[in-house]
Amino acid sequence: MIPARRVNLFSNWFAKYMRYRMRKAFNRLEVMPFTPKPGHSILLLCNHFSWWDGLWGNFLSYWHLHRKLYIMMQEDHLQKRMLLNLFGGFSINRQSREMIKSLQYAAGLLATPENLVVVFPQGELVSNHTTEIKVERGIELLLRNIKGPCQIVYNCALIDYFESLKPSVYFHLFDCGVAGEVSFGELSEKINTFHKQALAAQVNVEH
Repeated sequence: MIPARRVNLFSNWFAKYMRYRMRKAFNRLEVMPFTPKPGHSILLLCNHFSWWDGLWGNFLSYWHLHRKLYIMMQEDHLQKRMLLNLFGGFSINRQSREMIKSLQYAAGLLATPENLVVVFPQGELVSNHTTEIKVERGIELLLRNIKGPCQIVYNCALIDYFESLKPSVYFHLFDCGVAGEVSFGELSEKINTFHKQALAAQVNVEH
């Protein structure tokens, strides 16, 4: 696996630069009210439907959740964009035995309260319109290896255009509980229940 080589100076610059780029690309970036648990690292589980997903994770981490970002990426994708390694990107290869090493590495990062790790529990790109989030079993192994207080947060990002030529992004965040206190089955159920609630709430979102 490829470990992260995160450099604070580069990471802080990147977060500011990408917020500028996002404000040009999108009409709105709306984060629903959410307060992270103090003294906890954050495992941010995100629905995965676009090229922007990891960058949105960076946006949420820096500007709203106030943690140092690390992000699990497919190894071949990271190898093509090694600059992201300096911003917290580390690799996973689901076709290799090193997958376990990557999950243990992610768990190790989450032992530090100031860290946040972005993981896409679906493991692949799935349409924004799906009503079911299939959580891969690797998440269960990750949860088992986390030491120390870690808040599990699900981020359901949804897109609408309404009256604008540019899309608006709405981030629905949900506290799934603390690692070690919620089982894999309960986590999967909570994510899917909230995902459906977010889809329903999106119908009436202000614009």
